Amino acid sequence: MLSDIEIAQNARMKRIYEIAADLGIDESELEPYGHYKAKVSESLYSKLAFKQDGKLILVTAINPTPAGEGKTTVSVGLAEAMGRIGKKAVLALREPSLGPVFGIKGGAAGGGYAQVVPMEDINLHFTGDMHAITAANNLLCAAIDNHMQQGNELMIDQRRIMFKRCMDMNDRALRNVIVGLGGKVNGVPREDGFNITVASEIMAILCLSTDLADLKERIGNILIAYNLNGEPVFAKQIGVCGAMTALLKDALKPNLVQTLENNPAFIHGGPFANIAHGCNSIRATKLALKLGDYCITEAGFGSDLGAEKFFDIKCRYGGLTPACVVLVATIKALKYNGGVQKNDLAKENMWALEKGIVNLRTHIENMHKYQVPVVVAVNRFATDTDTEVAFVEKFCAEMGVDVSMCEVFAKGGEGGIDLANKVCETISLCEGNELSFKKLYTDEMSIKEKIETIAAEIYRADGVTYTPQAEKAIKEIEGIGFRELPVCIAKTQYSLSDNPTLLGKPKNFRITVRDARLSSGAGFVVIYTGDIMTMPGLPKVPAALNIDCDNNGNITGLF
Repeated sequence: MLSDIEIAQNARMKRIYEIAADLGIDESELEPYGHYKAKVSESLYSKLAFKQDGKLILVTAINPTPAGEGKTTVSVGLAEAMGRIGKKAVLALREPSLGPVFGIKGGAAGGGYAQVVPMEDINLHFTGDMHAITAANNLLCAAIDNHMQQGNELMIDQRRIMFKRCMDMNDRALRNVIVGLGGKVNGVPREDGFNITVASEIMAILCLSTDLADLKERIGNILIAYNLNGEPVFAKQIGVCGAMTALLKDALKPNLVQTLENNPAFIHGGPFANIAHGCNSIRATKLALKLGDYCITEAGFGSDLGAEKFFDIKCRYGGLTPACVVLVATIKALKYNGGVQKNDLAKENMWALEKGIVNLRTHIENMHKYQVPVVVAVNRFATDTDTEVAFVEKFCAEMGVDVSMCEVFAKGGEGGIDLANKVCETISLCEGNELSFKKLYTDEMSIKEKIETIAAEIYRADGVTYTPQAEKAIKEIEGIGFRELPVCIAKTQYSLSDNPTLLGKPKNFRITVRDARLSSGAGFVVIYTGDIMTMPGLPKVPAALNIDCDNNGNITGLF
């Protein structure tokens, strides 16, 4: 059996101008990065401004498990299958972060015969977007420290600087650091720390900006610190917003690549979903909607994190209306939610499947609260028995949703034709009905009301407990005028609760909010629960140990 990288390296890719031509993009509107990837120019947006949008399909999932669910694989396979049934579909996905690539999670280019390529480039440096975001972030940090060194006209309180440095690598040693040591010439000593780049506010801003002007304005609105009088200080007061925008001007342009079956894909932006909002850029999604009859996009982790933030943050700022949700699950993952250990998931276990399928039920119910139709996509494994498959099919029929057994990992687009047909049929049947997409909460609600709405409606918690630190932070954020922002809840991805060990559909629990941070540039309030960290660490045996490059530049071991 070939590995993912071997499959990708054997792919027959088209030159990127051919992929663009199939979308009606002129070669003059491309900015190539080699033969197989390119950015699209700003002129394309004005050219497409009056073109009607296609249908927006969101791919999400049940809570992730060690067995893996294959959400990106299904997204890519669905796009390939759409092409096989004669539909014009365009993918819009996130860029992988180098940290997880070299750590434990892996890349984000799909798997098997449902991948985006060139896989090695996408999972490594790609077109340099991550580096540009890192540089812009750290320019602002350097400017803050320099401002304090050069007289501190803004009276920044060095104990209350809110904006951290970042790098796109898992490095736990940088979570908490001291800067400015070594005497007066080396700056003002203070506590600092690093986020991973994909958890930075600059990443979130890039993904939520509509154009360069919006990008620059959002950068200026970043809360960087409080002064000695307790008043907020924003990035625009430091004076490097123009320079930061200059660093990000190319990173703001979506990247065009292709699937193994030569379907077009925009890969752009990569915010974490258990910390940030977990969706690719609004610009890439809108471009895909203009260029295709269907735009297929995904949101990170389970629907309790990624889909909720897609609906309540990305759709709110992008003016987007989803036509359908594809909810990905595996029979193995459902049995894991029913209490089966990872090593025993290949064995038939109807008792565990019946117990664990409550997790799928809850995610379906949650998606229906947004009044969006749902199709369940089950990534089928060879070990899934006919009895187990029949049980899941019967369950979905009783829930009133279509279900498709997908084999896109093994068969590419061919293995997703049934899913593609069911998605198209579902969208067609729902057109013109009285139900319409709605968000979970309104802007006018208080920050606590928004948190408690999500906790009750999505997590099914009995209530929310706030630490004194969280109470103080929320009061301060509302006090300086940011009550109307949506909330972005940082929570474990492994459970509907904030406790990763509570699987299935947890009962009799409360969500504990330990802190809140304002991301005023991105336009949301980050709510911290549990032990979520913004800088991951490497595992005992990191994936980097298996990756190599020979003397001819051929990469091996990358999944």
